[in-house]
Amino acid sequence: MQSRTIFNTPLVSGFFRAIFILLTWLLGWRIVGEKPTHKKYMMIAAPHTSNWDFPTMMVAAFVLRLDVHWVGKHTLFPKGGLGAVMRWFGGIGLDRRTANNTVEQMIAQYASRDELMLLIAPEGTRSRVDNWKAGFYHIAVGAGVPIYLAFLDIKTRHTGVGKVFYPTGDYEKDIADIKAFYKNKCGFNPELT
Repeated sequence: MQSRTIFNTPLVSGFFRAIFILLTWLLGWRIVGEKPTHKKYMMIAAPHTSNWDFPTMMVAAFVLRLDVHWVGKHTLFPKGGLGAVMRWFGGIGLDRRTANNTVEQMIAQYASRDELMLLIAPEGTRSRVDNWKAGFYHIAVGAGVPIYLAFLDIKTRHTGVGKVFYPTGDYEKDIADIKAFYKNKCGFNPELT
């Protein structure tokens, strides 16, 4: 069963989609790509250099009708109203107090759902990094799901979903192939790309 989020609530998602189509047109941005056909998949978004990355990807998510889920500490999801709101915004609570690590908990989330798209920024920070965090890759391999490459590029004023990547289990080779896709993409803070 699919969980109800802001991205798949009919009237709400339709309203935001219409607003964001107009807004991107007015700002001269273009949303590219299509909604993936897979029911379960990982999506990574890069480059991650600014606080503007998150709202930009959310605009793309509404326009492309993506049902985005993200991971946060379990304390962001208390019982009651606030926890329900965070889950409605696509959040999945991760309990770091358990023996299972992040990768195992997220693989279990994929196994327990009929549909799941998890969005992760592989850099893990808005600062410049030489190496991405490998968790997204290990989750995708463990869950047996493809990785879609989402991006933003301020040079072309394009954002959206690029190609699909099927991990082979050879991390070093695969991560080089994935990073090659992002080679010419430029974030909001180019010096951090």
